[in-house]
Amino acid sequence: MVQDLLNSLTLGSIYLLFALGMALVWGTIGILNFAHGSIFMFATFVAYLVTERVALPLPAVLIVASLTGAVLSVAVQVLAFQPIMRRAKNQHSAELQILIGGIGIAAVPIALAQRATLSNPFGLGQSTFQVQIYEIGDVRVSNIMIIILLAGLILGGGVAWWVKASRQGLALRAIGVNDEVASIMGINKQRLALSTMALGGALAGLAGALLTYYLSAITPESGDALLIKAFAAIVLGGLGSIAGVIAGSLILALSETMVLTYTSGTWVNAVSFGLIFLILVIRPQGIFGRKEVVRT
Repeated sequence: MVQDLLNSLTLGSIYLLFALGMALVWGTIGILNFAHGSIFMFATFVAYLVTERVALPLPAVLIVASLTGAVLSVAVQVLAFQPIMRRAKNQHSAELQILIGGIGIAAVPIALAQRATLSNPFGLGQSTFQVQIYEIGDVRVSNIMIIILLAGLILGGGVAWWVKASRQGLALRAIGVNDEVASIMGINKQRLALSTMALGGALAGLAGALLTYYLSAITPESGDALLIKAFAAIVLGGLGSIAGVIAGSLILALSETMVLTYTSGTWVNAVSFGLIFLILVIRPQGIFGRKEVVRT
């Protein structure tokens, strides 16, 4: 039971790091970025290409993946999402075009990685970091699991505090409530959007590198599956609530671990869709959401 809980917390921390950036962007500047999964994968792929040539330690690999994710996310915002928002007739039209555009953009990094790897899994085994497993009684824990748990705890709590207490976080929440009034108050929405996208991309790249160390390898399509799980965690916790994303990620991971442990495991992927459907029927605003959903 302790081992199952530890595995759930580790998986939940990965879901959290990935979903946190997606939820932050969606819940504040109103962009549902469906390219987030491909950014997660391609940032790790770039780190893989670098480690194939230079044996880097773990901190350097994480920095490469995070910076790549941030750059890719900002590029998507500048080259695609901002032009769409400028030319769209209204907010609803812009959101729909961004959603479709994100799906199209996501196909490009995936195709590049598939071509380079021939659709085979790739990993970070060439770095100097080695995964070590420790046994404490019947419990097996690895050094990468400890790193993932610490990253989820520190970054989850840090982002929650930043959104709630910092000037930039308060400005983002103001944009989420009413961007026109926020602009009148002197808040630069475009600059905040870029910094938010950069943070979201960096978290995606970090999650990708950590998951690759944890699983030993990922595939060019791995980001697509994680995108659905992040969507489930956000809907489960409630859009606009960082605490909701944390709770949703952990509940989803625990549910999947229990299904995998006590059944044949064929229903694991159905858990994400099942939780989305259940929450939308019973409590559409999510666990920590409001009855009238507002992006804050």
